[in-house]
Amino acid sequence: MKLIPKLLLVLVVFASGLTLATDMVPPDVLVRDTSKEVLEIVKKDKDIQAGDRKKILDLVETKILPHFNFTRITRLAVGKHWRTATPEQQQMLVKEFRTLLVRTYSTALTNYKGQAYEVKAADIKGDDATVKVEIDQPGGQPIMIDYTLEKTPQGWKVYDIVVAGISLVTSYRSTFSNEINSSGIDGLIKTLAEKNEKLESGEIKPADLRVQSEK
Repeated sequence: MKLIPKLLLVLVVFASGLTLATDMVPPDVLVRDTSKEVLEIVKKDKDIQAGDRKKILDLVETKILPHFNFTRITRLAVGKHWRTATPEQQQMLVKEFRTLLVRTYSTALTNYKGQAYEVKAADIKGDDATVKVEIDQPGGQPIMIDYTLEKTPQGWKVYDIVVAGISLVTSYRSTFSNEINSSGIDGLIKTLAEKNEKLESGEIKPADLRVQSEK
């Protein structure tokens, strides 16, 4: 099973489910009750369906990103090296990794084909929660996803997505560790920035990075 293609569908469903986190409703209710809004936007907006980059990024920025804890996501991906980075380096890592994730996966919004999905009851333990989602796949086995969230004063924030036992953020850990061992924290920041510049210019496509991540 390849992780990255399935994450395209996973992120679409998640994108459709997190628009009202500031209400501090239970995380499973949050995902379930707000899923309709983003899907309706995608279904009605022909430009988004056609891949309009600006509209897609605007939708991601306004409806999805406020509900992610990118500092924690980056810290998990960087692993043990995080504590050796200076505050300035940590800030740059978060900025560049956030940009990379957004530019790599935002096109998932154009790939939703109306698959049915079911949000399971949340497993809440203190200030952490796991919300399981089952996505139907016509002619295939359902995709099972775990969203891992933390409770904050601003609402529930996602800090990991796990597909078939494989974590999105920790899947970057080996690559990041190798880069840091070779070129240091600044080397990783430079690599992330260069990939973001190439994505912005169109020199590489999001699918190119997704294919690389599967290898």
